[in-house]
Amino acid sequence: MTTQWVFNEVATITEKNIQQLKSKFSSYSDDQLNWKPNTSTWSLAEIFAHLNAYAKFYHHALNDRIDRTRFRTPRISYSSSPLGKSAWASMKLGNARNVKRKFNAPKDYNPTVNPALVTGNEITVLLEGQHEFLGIIEKSVAVNLRKVKVPISISKLVRLRLGDALLFVAYHNDRHMEQALKLAKHPQFPKK
Repeated sequence: MTTQWVFNEVATITEKNIQQLKSKFSSYSDDQLNWKPNTSTWSLAEIFAHLNAYAKFYHHALNDRIDRTRFRTPRISYSSSPLGKSAWASMKLGNARNVKRKFNAPKDYNPTVNPALVTGNEITVLLEGQHEFLGIIEKSVAVNLRKVKVPISISKLVRLRLGDALLFVAYHNDRHMEQALKLAKHPQFPKK
């Protein structure tokens, strides 16, 4: 694996997310954004609020580690740690854009447990966050993706290599964007 592949992969996913948010979701009404087929399913607003909560943590952690690192010599090749590969591979969608493994969101990041996450401007915040993530990817080019370590949201003690953390965040975003697209195709989804 090369560092260029990592950058291309995460940037491609992020740019696709931006396009989908602008072309598909930005014109949705409040009824559409808050609709859910049952109480155990997240609405679009809740999906996007979840992504915004994760972005708040990871964007800060990524920026902090990139800005403060002494490992300023990029490398051409990249290898994931076993933990890192396991983390991002578990988030990555299958070839049929299907979820291979389900997870329960921690309560701090779960909008059904923590309804304060839904603020009413989820799409605007998510679009800004996706643009911010592109900036983080750009900054990452100037450091060693293997040596820079980033804490994870569920434990400050566990750290991923920067390359693994970028892939984890991108695949997590991709996973939930796919969830949003499927929800919008539900036969009972409101037309306006």
